[in-house]
Amino acid sequence: MITTPLDSALLDSKEQYVFYHKMVDFVLKELIVSVQQEQLCTHQELLLFKQYSDLLLYSIEAMRIKYMYDEEDNMKVDLTDSGFPNYLEFRFLYNDLELKNDYVDNLKDTEILKAEFLNTLLQKKQPIRRLDLFKASSIVYYTSVEKKYIFNRFVQGKITTAKEGDNYQYMTSWSFYDVSHNRPFICYLYFDYDGKINKEKIYEVLKESADREMSLDTMAYNIDRKLPDIQPKHLKRIDLGPFHNVFAKDENEITHTILGGIAKKEIPLESYALSLKIDEVFSGDTFTEGSFFSKQTMQKWSEVIQQKYVLAPHRIIQLLYNQTPRTLDKLAKPPIELASLKIEVK
Repeated sequence: MITTPLDSALLDSKEQYVFYHKMVDFVLKELIVSVQQEQLCTHQELLLFKQYSDLLLYSIEAMRIKYMYDEEDNMKVDLTDSGFPNYLEFRFLYNDLELKNDYVDNLKDTEILKAEFLNTLLQKKQPIRRLDLFKASSIVYYTSVEKKYIFNRFVQGKITTAKEGDNYQYMTSWSFYDVSHNRPFICYLYFDYDGKINKEKIYEVLKESADREMSLDTMAYNIDRKLPDIQPKHLKRIDLGPFHNVFAKDENEITHTILGGIAKKEIPLESYALSLKIDEVFSGDTFTEGSFFSKQTMQKWSEVIQQKYVLAPHRIIQLLYNQTPRTLDKLAKPPIELASLKIEVK
């Protein structure tokens, strides 16, 4: 089911925006280190993973600036199995920046605003009005945020030579923000090709056929069928989330355990856990599909290999073992320990 803005929790204060951004920033950086340490990705995949994560962090920082002093609108955190911003927030950012020039022309001159701030603080000895703070944050937002760095609903990576493993010639990557789950996904495709690669055709097919969460073997089949000139060999998808934290309101067992621990003051407000799922399929033999006059050689794909992980600080791992041991039994390996986050709550 696709959610609407009404299905989302609101961040409605400066403190909440700062708190949420610090939490997401910290956890994604911890995740990048752990993905490398636990060898969940190759080095080449890790570099791309970091680039997509940087886009996500940049977008959430832009949201923080945008909403910091806005009294009319609030940022929405998804209520489904997510804990990340509602996908509409990324669309709002993109739409804003499409009209960036129109907004910039109507913004107050920064020098005039600075003079007014100094006059209010030093001469009148009064705090800056929230409306004026919003004007200042709008100037920062529209003059410093770049549209090209926003985590769009679909982000295409380049086709490059596969540097690790002798079985594949090329690899490409892409990321998408699924609108039904409100979570980011990162994908890698390894393939062979004899001849000149039509890169634009490959990018077009990926955007049309691999821009949402679906069974991975279905995704692989669709890509293979629409790109008869390449031989896909390996498809890998990383599902980032859910992100279990105090702002999440889903029915996930891990989220409920953390929210319960916070409510009972057993764990601090900034406690968190992150679920991660990696799905992979590999091609083996081939088969022929189609009529006598239009046959196409297709790949036979393996069963989908699914591996689930949970990453959390030591105290949260202990809590999960005490309260949700069956959930942890289903993981590919024991919970991966991340550093604890410490945020001073005023």
